[in-house]
Amino acid sequence: MLSRTAENLFWMARDMERAENTARMLDVGFRMSLLPSTIDKQALHFEPIIAIAPGSGRFHELYGELTHETILRYVALEPANGGSICSLIRHARENARAQRSAISSEAWESLNSTWLQVQNLDFDGLKRWGYRDFFDWVKERSHLFRGVVFGTMLHDDAFRFIRLGTFIERADNTARILDVKYHVLLPETEEVGGYVDYYQWGALLRSVGAFRAYRKVYHDTVYPWRIAELLILRADMPRSLHHCYANLIGTLDELADKKHLECRSLAGRTYALLKYGRIDKIFSGGLHEFLSSFIDSNNALGGQIEEDFLMVRAVLAGAA
Repeated sequence: MLSRTAENLFWMARDMERAENTARMLDVGFRMSLLPSTIDKQALHFEPIIAIAPGSGRFHELYGELTHETILRYVALEPANGGSICSLIRHARENARAQRSAISSEAWESLNSTWLQVQNLDFDGLKRWGYRDFFDWVKERSHLFRGVVFGTMLHDDAFRFIRLGTFIERADNTARILDVKYHVLLPETEEVGGYVDYYQWGALLRSVGAFRAYRKVYHDTVYPWRIAELLILRADMPRSLHHCYANLIGTLDELADKKHLECRSLAGRTYALLKYGRIDKIFSGGLHEFLSSFIDSNNALGGQIEEDFLMVRAVLAGAA
């Protein structure tokens, strides 16, 4: 497969997954901002998203005042922010258009129709739509895209690069969502890992579609350390770090075809930490430190995949 084709498919999947997970982060902030004890501090639940969500970093230049409305404008709609939901959907659609012959017509129609529905969306339209309804719609469109890809494309190298993009991005965002709650939004009077209000943790679980899974696994009230265990170490939880890396390892093995690649070694080291890790050891070393280290390692893996497979960017950078 041509490097350009692989690159477009890799980033098409990453952008669509990132749009979904940005919606999930906004959903966490929105749900928590509606709690009676925090209704007068809504911006505090959205502010961390500015720091952690990938984007242009131009919020203060474009808006200045930090309110929940300006944060929503910037992260959901702002065309000057390459990490906004609408910008990410546009990027995914552009990458798909560049490789229409490599994907199924159904996959293209899924992305194209998603972009057509949001290309002219402004903040008044978003308010009429409803914040949570919009977040749910973004998640549903991402689910639809993945389902169409899985059900209509040949499971060849094109499919595998889409899978790589999906799981690299999902692992990154699961770690970021956890880090927002534990490190940034945790009340100052609580110790990390202590018992925090049931509804706040329930909002976190629902934002990643894990509330029923948590109930099925633990049959108990919501405890922070068990949420962390579910979303980091459980191999059967679709959005867990362990599950993402199990899929990455399998996909890289198929693409490498017994060749030694540095990206496979990087993924293997992280996978071993997740497969054999224990939540008490993670907490004893600091959950924020673990998640920060994981995010750095995951970013390094993404860069190494580009170096090993997607040589276009490296060549262009060298030419510059």
